[in-house]
Amino acid sequence: MFAPFSLNLRGRLLQINRPAVMGILNITPDSFYASSRAFDDETIARRVEKKIEEGADIIDIGACSTRPGASEISSDDEMQRLKHGLKILREVSEDIPVSVDTYRSDVAKMAVLEYGADIINDITGGDGDADMFTTVADLHVPYILMHMRGTPATMSSMTGYDNVAAEVSAWLQRRVRELALMGVSDVIVDPGIGFAKTVEQNYFLLNCISLIADITGRPVLIGLSRKSMITRPLGISAEDALSPTAALNLYAIGNGASIIRVHDVKEAVMAVKLNEMLNGIF
Repeated sequence: MFAPFSLNLRGRLLQINRPAVMGILNITPDSFYASSRAFDDETIARRVEKKIEEGADIIDIGACSTRPGASEISSDDEMQRLKHGLKILREVSEDIPVSVDTYRSDVAKMAVLEYGADIINDITGGDGDADMFTTVADLHVPYILMHMRGTPATMSSMTGYDNVAAEVSAWLQRRVRELALMGVSDVIVDPGIGFAKTVEQNYFLLNCISLIADITGRPVLIGLSRKSMITRPLGISAEDALSPTAALNLYAIGNGASIIRVHDVKEAVMAVKLNEMLNGIF
């Protein structure tokens, strides 16, 4: 069952009264879903405008691909890509809440202080940069804490769990407590669908969203859009995975997801509306 929550976005209170839709903006040449990539000024601007028009609550911008097997780029390269994308994004809208998908503390600091980013989305949950937790605490921004093992290059070989839901929940809970001791209270947890998880483990985690929320005491973000947990069992490509993505997003919301991270905002907003109708909210 969805529980309303709020986020302090640099002094502006964002009240979230229904499951929120986070639209993905990839400023990368090698993201797994080719149609999500954007480089030139016009394409980036049109993508941002479309996501806002379709009802995105948050835009999540990333400049470093984290698909399985992806090569790491330098901090400087990531920063330059993000500066380009954030400049255009903020020219389109000064008000849309912006999340920055990075595991580097220097990149996070730049994005918040120079371009007014509102949220830091860290796929490594602090493991990628020892200074990230301190940086987030100093910046006073909400933090998305995701579970993963290894790196994008190695995570596919690190899927050994006795009980994936219990172990992921316990790991997230420990990190939430660590952040709380540092003064970071606006934390969203993400079980890391597709990151050091098998297809079967991903589906098991989808059945345990409410459990993860209960154990961590935090809102849960689910990012499954067009991922291999959909394409492999169905024998389709990411380009053909819109319909099953929408179906699973509806399932995730019904199971307790507070935020869904998606490539396709319009269909995700429809899923949120249908979930409301299923729960008697007309």
